[in-house]
Amino acid sequence: MTKLDIISDPICPWCYIGKTKLDRALGKHPEHDLVIEWHPFQLNPTMAREGMDRREYLETKFGGKEGAVNVYGAIAQAAEDAGIEINFEGIKRTPSTLNAHRLLHWAALEGRQNAVVDRLFKAYFKEGQDISDHDVLVDIASGAGLDGDVIRRLLQGEQDVSEIQERDAAAREQGVTGVPCFVIGKHYVVQGAQPTELWEKVISELSEAHTKAAAK
Repeated sequence: MTKLDIISDPICPWCYIGKTKLDRALGKHPEHDLVIEWHPFQLNPTMAREGMDRREYLETKFGGKEGAVNVYGAIAQAAEDAGIEINFEGIKRTPSTLNAHRLLHWAALEGRQNAVVDRLFKAYFKEGQDISDHDVLVDIASGAGLDGDVIRRLLQGEQDVSEIQERDAAAREQGVTGVPCFVIGKHYVVQGAQPTELWEKVISELSEAHTKAAAK
């Protein structure tokens, strides 16, 4: 088995695009032996828990309306080229992702992390939902097979908040400045939303290496 660690934020469009391309490669090679784990990185670590108006956020971050349009025009084109539908008009608020990362942490403990990642991306990028909202997160958790009542109680407290913040800080200390960031076998780092063909090559090379090792 080879570990694939993915450092990501569920409101990062490049992370959504990157996961979609990776999933296509995994689907073409169901015999793969990659074990995937998702790790926290907040694009906006100082964001208030209640989030903020999306237009205000984008114009502040990218230096005005023109800057925001240019940046997200490129993202929209990349998504279209990859055959991915993103409902940018439906996203009204930019949320804090601290609670979403807490949910992903708990999902990992139950072996449900990938399902929760999928549902977070869908809720935000396709349905325009506020993924900092407790009701939204509980619904996502329940749909992925987690106990919604337990998740609601956890969200109402501060459990694992410091854990997420420390892991986020550790990623930055290790040199991560943007996401998605993929770490293959704890040694090889791949940055950005990579094409499906690259992942197919990686999977094939890993399979060949494991076959040769087993034959020795």
